[in-house]
Amino acid sequence: MSCLGAFTGLLSCMVLLIVHSSDGSEIINGKEVKPHSLPYMALLLRTRPACGGILIDESWVLTAAHCGQIRTVFLGVHSIKANEANSRQVINVKKRFPHPQYVSATKGNDLMLLKLDKPVKETRTVKCLKLDDAIKDPVAGTSCMVAGWGKTNEDANAGSDVLMSVTVTVVDREKCNSAKYYKGIYQITSGMICAGSDGKRIADSCHGDSGGPLMCSDGLVGVTSFGEGCGRIHKPTVYSYLTEEQLKWIKETMKSNI
Repeated sequence: MSCLGAFTGLLSCMVLLIVHSSDGSEIINGKEVKPHSLPYMALLLRTRPACGGILIDESWVLTAAHCGQIRTVFLGVHSIKANEANSRQVINVKKRFPHPQYVSATKGNDLMLLKLDKPVKETRTVKCLKLDDAIKDPVAGTSCMVAGWGKTNEDANAGSDVLMSVTVTVVDREKCNSAKYYKGIYQITSGMICAGSDGKRIADSCHGDSGGPLMCSDGLVGVTSFGEGCGRIHKPTVYSYLTEEQLKWIKETMKSNI
């Protein structure tokens, strides 16, 4: 896997949609989250489900740039198949703002802002996750959480019906650039965070939820970007790190496009 993608299922809301294979990040060795306990989670669609995202403002969703031509945002989703009309909000994307220095996920700056065509209504099941002014680079060994609706193993034909999460462990960048990890495959930069297995227990994200959150100490630290395979101990997923420079771009973009 280079960019993270692919889940299949049925999506029901005010309207019924047939869900086909698409892009994203799967959860390996995770567990179902308490329904609507992550009310900032967004399910993003092109013509069909494509990625995950994070509601960071009433009119803005943060995701990965490689998710491409996202058209619609579903909020307040827990079970894809369930009739959750009372909890969900479906909003079209007015404009997409990929990071100006984005070329490809593996080259970094894999971030994109989605301007919604109308503000969301914050409810029990839909809430914004506010960004901190400064996000500390998590040290190696830090336990973090990732979430998504993707597949639960690399060979699965379909994703999870319900929102899943798993605890992953941050891997030192020097180690992540070593021969045993990504040397000769990808260059892990200071704008990226590797996180996955603790060296013993397999835990990872993969196909089904690119653009989803990397949460460390209850704060948003990164956005799911790319990796090699799924659930491989020495090939952790790579996340776009929300550096001070990236936070500045996010806030300036939102401010100048009210």
